[in-house]
Amino acid sequence: MAKGFFGLFSKKNKTQTQQQQSEDQSNLLEKKQQETVLKESETEQSGLPDNHISVIAESVPTSEADENGIIDSKRDKADVLSQENEKTSKNSESNTALEATSEIASEATSVDKKILPEADKTKENTTRLSFFERLKKTRQNLSYGLSALIKGKQISEELYEDLETALLTADLGVETTNQVIEQLREESKLRELHDAGALKDNLKKILKNILTPCAIPLTVSKQDNRPYVILMIGVNGAGKTTTIGKLTEKYKSSGLKVMLAAGDTFRAAAVEQLKAWGAKSDVPVIAQPTGSDSASVLYDALNSAKAHDTDVLICDTAGRLQNKDNLMEELKKIVRVIRKIDENVPDEVLLVLDSTTGQNAVSQVKLFSEAVKVTGLVLTKLDGSAKGGVVFALANQFKIPVRFVGIGEKAEDLRTFEVDAFVEALFD
Repeated sequence: MAKGFFGLFSKKNKTQTQQQQSEDQSNLLEKKQQETVLKESETEQSGLPDNHISVIAESVPTSEADENGIIDSKRDKADVLSQENEKTSKNSESNTALEATSEIASEATSVDKKILPEADKTKENTTRLSFFERLKKTRQNLSYGLSALIKGKQISEELYEDLETALLTADLGVETTNQVIEQLREESKLRELHDAGALKDNLKKILKNILTPCAIPLTVSKQDNRPYVILMIGVNGAGKTTTIGKLTEKYKSSGLKVMLAAGDTFRAAAVEQLKAWGAKSDVPVIAQPTGSDSASVLYDALNSAKAHDTDVLICDTAGRLQNKDNLMEELKKIVRVIRKIDENVPDEVLLVLDSTTGQNAVSQVKLFSEAVKVTGLVLTKLDGSAKGGVVFALANQFKIPVRFVGIGEKAEDLRTFEVDAFVEALFD
């Protein structure tokens, strides 16, 4: 019984051993097939001849461990070849993109060359139309009533009221506005006008007639034995010092020898500000410490200008309120002191007015003219004001020449006052 049991167990073990050997052979055959496939793949990617496969096969060890190492090595080589192919493909795409970018840049350069002349023309047009653009706010106020004039309406009291509102809003003042409206009424009756559009041309003509007597440019020329003296006056913040800087660049560029006098010894940093303008334009500045007597500064400056054969002496003064009697008396003192050198100075007294103050400018002209003889006006900040119509009120009431108007921060934005350009800019 025991022998039979052990015999059966022996047969079973033999059968299992045979099955295990059969499975091992099957696995070995399968590995060899995989190895052959990898070798063929490597040969196709590397471009090696077919006989190279046999050379590699002969050198392969027969043990399972070595076979596994060979398979891993082949896989690594295949991965490396695949990565190299990807890099080659990416380099090719990169070169193509660079070529396309180069072509686009070349086309853009040629387009820029074509556009440059047109850009220059646009810049010229902008410069030419800048006066029109800078008076935009005042023009908008006038257009409120003038819009009714271009819609083919009939002349009526309602139309005159709209126009009156527009003129008052633009700060022409009550007196000037009433005068303009009355003239329009009279001309409409005389010419038997009925179409409201015809009033627009009449209004332009009336406004130009108001300004024309004041459109007298400032002519600067050296006197016999002394410079042409310009005295700058005005309230605080009107823009006196900035206007001096712009005038300095204007006269310096025209070939005149300019000197500045820092007569504003009251305001902090006023002397330094004028010196900065002098350094920018490369002109001398006569100054004394803050708190010095303004009249003595201008007296010294005039003597220095005569000694250095200067063509133009521009004198700054401290800003002062027109309703402060003591400050106005100090202004009178300045004029008295410099006239000890020459009784004909100053040659020009320029009152600088901030156009944003509107009708307050009328009060300034009146009171400053009582202290010293104002011979010219400078209207600053017209580009930021909706009250540019005040120039009509000033011209109508005082008949003082408007020398310059400021429509920007740059030196070239200080323009000689031109009636036609100013009026047309308000309407068109």
